Amino acid sequence: MVLTARLRRWAAGLFALATVLAGVAAAYHLGERAALRSVRAASAHRLDLYAASLRSELSRYEYLPPVLALNQDVIRLLRTPRSTTLREQVNRYLETVGEHAGASAVYVMDTAGLTLAASNWNQPASFVDMNFSYRPYFQDAVRGLAGRFYGIGTVSREPGYYFSWAIRDGDAVVGVAAVKVNLDKLDETWSHAAEKIIVSDGNGVVFLSSEPAWKFRTLGDLSEETKGKLQATRQYAEAGVLQPVGLTETRMLPDGGRAVRLGGPEAGGLLAPEYLFHTRSVAGTDWTLVVLSDLRPARSVAQTSATVTAFALAFLLLLALYVQQRRRSMLDSLASREALQRAHDELEQKVQQRTEALQSEIAERRRAEELLQATLEDLVQTGKMAVLGQMSAGITHELNQPLAALRTLSANTIVFLERGQQDEAVSNLRTICHVTDHMGKITAQLKKFARKSGARLDAVPVDAVVDDALSLLQQRMRNERVQLERVVPDGLRAWCEGNRLEQVLVNLLANALDALKAGGERRVRIVASACGEAVMLEVHDSGPGLPPEVMPRLFEPFFTTKDQGEGLGLGLAISAGIVRDFGGTLRAGRSPLGGALFSIQLKAATTLPATEPLTQDV
Repeated sequence: MVLTARLRRWAAGLFALATVLAGVAAAYHLGERAALRSVRAASAHRLDLYAASLRSELSRYEYLPPVLALNQDVIRLLRTPRSTTLREQVNRYLETVGEHAGASAVYVMDTAGLTLAASNWNQPASFVDMNFSYRPYFQDAVRGLAGRFYGIGTVSREPGYYFSWAIRDGDAVVGVAAVKVNLDKLDETWSHAAEKIIVSDGNGVVFLSSEPAWKFRTLGDLSEETKGKLQATRQYAEAGVLQPVGLTETRMLPDGGRAVRLGGPEAGGLLAPEYLFHTRSVAGTDWTLVVLSDLRPARSVAQTSATVTAFALAFLLLLALYVQQRRRSMLDSLASREALQRAHDELEQKVQQRTEALQSEIAERRRAEELLQATLEDLVQTGKMAVLGQMSAGITHELNQPLAALRTLSANTIVFLERGQQDEAVSNLRTICHVTDHMGKITAQLKKFARKSGARLDAVPVDAVVDDALSLLQQRMRNERVQLERVVPDGLRAWCEGNRLEQVLVNLLANALDALKAGGERRVRIVASACGEAVMLEVHDSGPGLPPEVMPRLFEPFFTTKDQGEGLGLGLAISAGIVRDFGGTLRAGRSPLGGALFSIQLKAATTLPATEPLTQDV
């Protein structure tokens, strides 16, 4: 029995191991296939892009030879090739065309292949008087075909792609127009690509590549016939012996593609990186565009898939062992669940208690916030009363003058009435009405300033608020001989509550006047301007300014820079709170006048959304 149980365990273990190995192998295979499909799709997409860029580059120059063939000076030169004047004229014309088109060379040949004029006529490697009758592009054009050819120049020793076209005088072919284009910039562009890119001609010779060392090498061994053909056309005569790149096919991929290695079988063996060999024909040519995509990422994906599968299967095996062990400890599990349930119940009770405590704390905080808001409103009103107290002397003076005038006018009116001078009495009464209207405006302004504010924001005209604030301090400024500069354009509107903004301005202006008591030039400037979607209000003074050390605490409650007994330190704190309620900011700094600068930034109300009312809650 013991032996049988042991054999069963061994058999189960071997079966589990075989299952894991089979699962890992299947995961590797499936992961590799999926990754290869992705690599192949990406490679096909990039092939399309590279082919399109190559075709686009070629199409830039295809039109040039047919256009040159229509030029009458070129045709006349072919009629009279000995004309020095015509040759010089055509040389300069071809030079201009080549410069504008960006071509390496533009030239014209007669039917014998002799170059009569060229864009490089004045260069050491000039094509003039050179014979290119052995070139296939010339032979095709003479037969009336559009010539296309890639090769290394026998004169310039530089590679290029040649376009050619027959030049006709009537129906007769009298010459050939040719354009040479340098495609090396494609190599430079492709050198930054993640893949290795090759363009080979119909003979399998690489002439464009992202790898410079592969240029003018072959994808495979060339036949003797092909070598003879290349030698006859001198297509790659300057490149020497054409050696193979060294691509070795390693396997056929599941989707029909091919995998290759570089450098032959001996270069790294099985550890050498594999590449997906993906090809595409280039339309209008006998060229083949090849993209070599590295397959190491696909192998890495397959390895990752196999590793994850191995861990998953191992986890499942461990889970099975765990379940088996759990079965053996079922009673302990039931006891643990009961203990866990008790702990859960206790935790729920604690959470409930804590929730009730938090709700009580939240209610207490709300009451505290309501009390704080009420206190703040009282402080704002107290601040207004304090400002009114500070302005009382100026207001008393402002009212005393019209009162004295009223006494005088009233006495004179009585005299005029006693004498029967009705017209003079009526004139005095009209003057009395005017004086009482003026006094009514002063008291109405004070009543408006002292009134408690609402809690809604309006689109308030800034100039009106500034004028109301200045009117309250006008007499004090006049008494203290302060020069006022008001730069407030009409039409500015800001989101705020007019009465509270007026209180802020009165407080800032009063502080500015207090700062001017030190002597010297007495100037106050109030400026309003639009800044995008904001309105800026600035109050400048020419006083001593604010020391840097007080700036961090300037807007703290009960902090003041005035002498003891001259202020509670609440004005700026209250003003900052009011502006903050408007959704704006109050900042302090140094004024160009030499003193302090306080700037208020508010939201502009120049335009309102169609769906919003004219006012909004604070």
